[in-house]
Amino acid sequence: MENAFCMGLGQDDSNMGEVVAVQAAPAEATLALVCEHASNRFPAAMDFLGLPPNLRDSHIAWDPGALAVAQAMAAQLNAPLVAGCVSRLVYDCNRPPEAPDAVPERSEVFDIPGNTGLSAEARAARAEHVYHPFRARLASEIAQRRGALKALVTMHSFTPVYRGVPRAVQIGILHGTDSRLADAMLAAPPDCGYDIRRNAPYDASDGVLHTLDVHAIPNGLLNVMIEVRNDLIATAADQRAMGALLAGWVDRALRQSLRGVAA
Repeated sequence: MENAFCMGLGQDDSNMGEVVAVQAAPAEATLALVCEHASNRFPAAMDFLGLPPNLRDSHIAWDPGALAVAQAMAAQLNAPLVAGCVSRLVYDCNRPPEAPDAVPERSEVFDIPGNTGLSAEARAARAEHVYHPFRARLASEIAQRRGALKALVTMHSFTPVYRGVPRAVQIGILHGTDSRLADAMLAAPPDCGYDIRRNAPYDASDGVLHTLDVHAIPNGLLNVMIEVRNDLIATAADQRAMGALLAGWVDRALRQSLRGVAA
């Protein structure tokens, strides 16, 4: 279901509609949140890329529940939130234009008819209308808070069953070359009973850290990617509860990390 956040606050492009939305926060915010796969919206002219309703509502089109969790976190942490407002199948804002899966012809076991056989020019047009505005807006939000901002957190969800294989992990804490914030989180996890793992169900070799590599590392920001299994955040109540749990966890870990930096 489309979240109203991406329907009313977005940056408009004449071909794509709203491609990025921002939940505002004070200039002195110390943490920023990103949800690249927040929406399963398809521009009308694309005719849903030829997909039936069950697939365009599924995890291949977006990260179900992730935006609501990120919004709850942003509200509790008083942090800005930058969200992508079109389906990841139109363009995956967590991938660079040269990546084949930025505009995937196949996702998991499903062909994406509207992406099959696209020319280089057509792929470049998708990047121009979706990726570049998203990247520019996130860069702007970071630049506006230079000096105050200390960390960047990206919020995602994942399917409980992938290619027919169940996943036991429930929360993944992912990082690349800078593991400081992830280390602090994993050193003091919440007493929640969840199966929490480092770099699962994905890791840097899967290309999932693009946003952090582009926006956090060059700016010296502590960073982490959080993955939550989407069956845990299927309802509004679950999303609020997960947002509160993650917000408190991240806040504690960030404070601990910043003490380490100061020392």
